[in-house]
Amino acid sequence: MDTAQDTRTPTDTSTGTAPDTSADARGLLAGRTVFVTGASRGIGAAAARLFAAEGARVMLTARTGERLKAVTEEIRAAGGTADHTVCDLADTDAVRAAVERTVDVYGRLDAAFNNGAVALPPGPLDQAAEADLDLIYTVNFKGTWAAVAAQVAAIRATAGTGAIVNCSSVGGWRANPTLPGYGAMKRALNSLTESAAVTYGPEGVRVNAVAPGTTLTDMVNTWEEVAPGITDLLNAQTPLRRAAAPEEIAQAAAWLLSDRASYVTGAVLPVDGGMQAA
Repeated sequence: MDTAQDTRTPTDTSTGTAPDTSADARGLLAGRTVFVTGASRGIGAAAARLFAAEGARVMLTARTGERLKAVTEEIRAAGGTADHTVCDLADTDAVRAAVERTVDVYGRLDAAFNNGAVALPPGPLDQAAEADLDLIYTVNFKGTWAAVAAQVAAIRATAGTGAIVNCSSVGGWRANPTLPGYGAMKRALNSLTESAAVTYGPEGVRVNAVAPGTTLTDMVNTWEEVAPGITDLLNAQTPLRRAAAPEEIAQAAAWLLSDRASYVTGAVLPVDGGMQAA
């Protein structure tokens, strides 16, 4: 076996030319316009900060205007480019309007991170109120469906090609007796991600998802208040024996949105400290 190092420059098999690495030198997402839902806190806010630091122009959306404004101003103070618009994922007209505003402000859309979601208190499915189930369906699934549809249309009309990442959860891969409604909607989101990847791949639009494990967000803090000790229990089931910081989930999303993941589509990437492997 020849173990000599191959020092040739790899070629792009679609064009026969060396890949352009200049964007990586300037930032992983340099020159891109990225739309982020649920950007006022947690994973969404961490993602917006990271994407801007990696050179993207970012549009932040969420229901809470004051928190959105604060994160936007923080990004600008750090030298990034960011704007925000209030958007409730339960309102599909508002979702479409937010995507349209992104194009109005920046002139294009290249990528999106659909992170926004709501959760119900832990408990068996027979104790969940029907109104709560309707809400989690409307926000976590229907809202993301509307967002993906609007984002594909905007990418098609402006950038031509692009990438979308949805935020799923390891809670949607197996039985989830503690959060049955949440888990069901996340499993549905995985299917939506795969279907969109197959549908829009021929146009050059990649669609993937990240599936976080236990992550230190307000949502997990709320679960801990209702079920004390649940975080420690989940960490004990995680090979890395800890929860993730929101920034660690954001890093995975940034990679999937970047050209470094140019041949990845239809994937649901676990970012869970090994929980699903255990």
